Amino acid sequence: MSVSRRTILGAAGAAAFAPAARAQGVTIEYWQYYFKERVAAMDELIARFQAANPGITVRHTHFPYAQYRTKVGAAVPAGEGPDVLQLYYGWLRDYRRANLLQKLPADLFPPDAIDAAFFPVVQQMRDGGAYWALPTAIRSLGLFANRRLLEAAKRPVPATLDDMVATALAIAQHDVAGNLMLEGTTIGLPSQDSHWWREVLVRQFGGRPFSDDYRRVLYGDDAGAAALRWYTDLQLQHHVALAGFMTEGQAAFRAGRVGLHVNGSFLVGPLQASKGLDWSVDELPTHKGIRANYASYWVNAVAAGRAGAQREAAFKFLAFLATDAAMALWLDRTGELPARPSAALAPAVLANPAYGGLARGLAYAVATDFVDEDAQRAVFIAMLDSVLIKGTEPEAAVREAAAAEQKLIDAYYAKG
Repeated sequence: MSVSRRTILGAAGAAAFAPAARAQGVTIEYWQYYFKERVAAMDELIARFQAANPGITVRHTHFPYAQYRTKVGAAVPAGEGPDVLQLYYGWLRDYRRANLLQKLPADLFPPDAIDAAFFPVVQQMRDGGAYWALPTAIRSLGLFANRRLLEAAKRPVPATLDDMVATALAIAQHDVAGNLMLEGTTIGLPSQDSHWWREVLVRQFGGRPFSDDYRRVLYGDDAGAAALRWYTDLQLQHHVALAGFMTEGQAAFRAGRVGLHVNGSFLVGPLQASKGLDWSVDELPTHKGIRANYASYWVNAVAAGRAGAQREAAFKFLAFLATDAAMALWLDRTGELPARPSAALAPAVLANPAYGGLARGLAYAVATDFVDEDAQRAVFIAMLDSVLIKGTEPEAAVREAAAAEQKLIDAYYAKG
């Protein structure tokens, strides 16, 4: 079962990498969480894969996001459920400890070749001489803007955080009682703000969120407090944002009730389907000349316990999903960028008004090495609530959050 590196990494449009001698008349199952554009894109990719591999059938199953991890955790150990599954990169540690995945054979998926072909952030999927998963796409953060509201306020797309505040002030509208009717910008979750604050704002205010090995939390200092104060002042001082406005920020932006909104590149697909919304997306605002961005990615992996022809078919499908052709389709349907610089930073992508700013942000983006993404996000939520609801000063709130997150990280590594 040998194969050239060039074929594994996928020339544009490549559909296969491994011999299919035993992978005939095989049915495998693919699982992901439900997101309309992702489901439609995967259905189309499966159709292409099956057309090129008539001996393999792929069944596509999806669940609501809130149920997805529970379903996977119950099915795989029982020998049921997915053969190939999608997971958030931040879940890898949990999935490995639960023995839900199997490593990719190094002879079929050479780690050094993957290192050379993909953005460096995906190396969190590597363990020594083998990878555990391969990404189809990668996300960055961008500043989404309502062009009509910018025009009405006579403001350009803000290039700096100071510009962002000034623009939000020019856009925001209140009723006679002072209630916010039109948001200048958004604040709070669900959104990507926990990542924007940790990996972008903390750095832009002169700090570091974590040590290089992500074992020590460093944001509980003056820089972290300054970043948190700037962020929470959007609501408390400037009154241009309100946590929970119209339920959440993405809904408010899509409804045309907010001027500026920081979110991930996955928002491009839904916005392209929105009628009557004049929007744009650009690189995140800088601060004191500092550019920063956060990268995240969803990967595909092969479930533990799969063997024989079923395993071969699963690897074959996994490799197909990481080809240039598959990534191009995924970009077109979902707005998520290719995980390879050669594709994501191609001139046509950089020149595209819907993707260009997001793609440029990948050049300097970093991905947090989570020990428990959900729990670490909860720390941010508690910190935000402490300031916005309880009135805690940012200096105290950020110290409490840093201590809580450090406790999570220490507990994880204490398990060995």
